[in-house]
Amino acid sequence: MMNSREAVDMSDGHTIEAVGRLVLAATPMGRVDDASPRLRAALTSADIVAAEDTRRARNLAAALDVGIGGSLVSYYDQVEAARTPALVDAIAAGSTVLLITDAGMPSVSDPGFKLVAACADAGLRVTCLPGPSAVTTALAVSALPSERFCFDGFAPRRAGARREWLTTLLDQPRTTVFFESPHRLADTLADATEVLGRDRRAAVCRELTKTYEEVRRGTLAELADWAADGVKGEITVVLAGATPRVRDMADLVEEVEQLVADGVRLKEACQEVTRGGGASRRDVYQAVLARRQES
Repeated sequence: MMNSREAVDMSDGHTIEAVGRLVLAATPMGRVDDASPRLRAALTSADIVAAEDTRRARNLAAALDVGIGGSLVSYYDQVEAARTPALVDAIAAGSTVLLITDAGMPSVSDPGFKLVAACADAGLRVTCLPGPSAVTTALAVSALPSERFCFDGFAPRRAGARREWLTTLLDQPRTTVFFESPHRLADTLADATEVLGRDRRAAVCRELTKTYEEVRRGTLAELADWAADGVKGEITVVLAGATPRVRDMADLVEEVEQLVADGVRLKEACQEVTRGGGASRRDVYQAVLARRQES
């Protein structure tokens, strides 16, 4: 195996010095034949394979009928900070480091962010082998708008924090994708029904790409009832964006004046009361001025 810092002969007779790099590679979420040919090649050619679970990495390579050509090291949440400096040093010295996680794309709610950030800070090359992602797969099959969306990682574990997080989605116009544990799904959907309303649309995607893949679509109330008896498997939830609220201009003007009385500047107060939609900041600002002139 050639170290990526070695000189490479070019067809014109010149030589260039290859430099080290970090390669993020998406791995199959369930079906091994979703692996790309580039992933197969990278497992064989990388100087170092950093894997969330080394046992799963070996099983993946065996299923793909390839060998892991370089050294194999673990890189999971608990060792991410400690292992990053050595991997950065190896890349700086000319090695190609392949980073894989158990399923899907590294650094998307999986180990990887710290290493990518450290490489970026050090001016080292970072590239990606695209492939499976639960986020975009769930979004595609959800039957919910996908032109604009946001990803919120895992829902908070504790009830209070979860309800506070759901409150931030009350006026979120974009479709939201998030992960959830099957053991907490029923509680999360019940909380979402109470905070966001029974009729908010959503989709629960279970075991994506696997044998028992299931996509449940409906209102939050319907999905909460379905999940109450227990759900198994890997879960991705897609939540429809909020419908802009139509608000009475007189009420908005009152809210602005209250904020101004509390010390907020007029333009900032207008921005605050229109944050969730329902009226433009300019219209509210003009309405406040008009009311002041009348009085």
